[in-house]
Amino acid sequence: MPAVIFPGPEGRLEGRFQPASRPRAPVAMILHPHPQAGGTMNDRITMALYKTFQARGFATLRFNFRGVGRSQGSFDNGIGELSDAAAALDWVQSIHPEASTTWIAGYSFGALIGMQLLMRRPEIRGFISIAPPANMYDFSFLAPCPASGIIVQGAADTVVTPNAVQKLVDKLRTQKHITIHHDEIPRANHFFENELDDMMLSVDKYLDFRLSPDCPIR
Repeated sequence: MPAVIFPGPEGRLEGRFQPASRPRAPVAMILHPHPQAGGTMNDRITMALYKTFQARGFATLRFNFRGVGRSQGSFDNGIGELSDAAAALDWVQSIHPEASTTWIAGYSFGALIGMQLLMRRPEIRGFISIAPPANMYDFSFLAPCPASGIIVQGAADTVVTPNAVQKLVDKLRTQKHITIHHDEIPRANHFFENELDDMMLSVDKYLDFRLSPDCPIR
């Protein structure tokens, strides 16, 4: 997992990057949870998402938002963090300009930033959102949501309420031309403390489906 430093809007950003081993490989970027709640690119869920894309041959990046670790700048309530994510994706694409497709994955606050980035970058064709904070932020910007993906939620989450996530899923499912998968993991809290394996099973099953040559979702 090579350490990388690349330019961001407020100075350097620190990341870990796994280049692709084959030409035209897809790109994946993983976004970590809330910086003011201790979120970093070394969060265990962020790491697990990174590793599954890496194992599938993606050019995979995870990085620290501004003000976290060795990334410069200071927390900017999501506005600057969205700019960080856009700069990070630009950087990956400069290394893999021939990438066949792009995926975004995020956990909690990272899921929010990932969904916002989705609206700005038409090359993103799939997303994984783990516990998107639908009870804390307004997700009505997903109008319409431009890509299909999966939302995974813990049934016992008291930080991000399953009910709020269900409402988001129901709203997204009224939109045409996309397919939203939704898995609720029994007994899992916001941190998937004892259910990380179950959560990743859900993610991997979805990726197996989407990355299959005969997948109906493009």
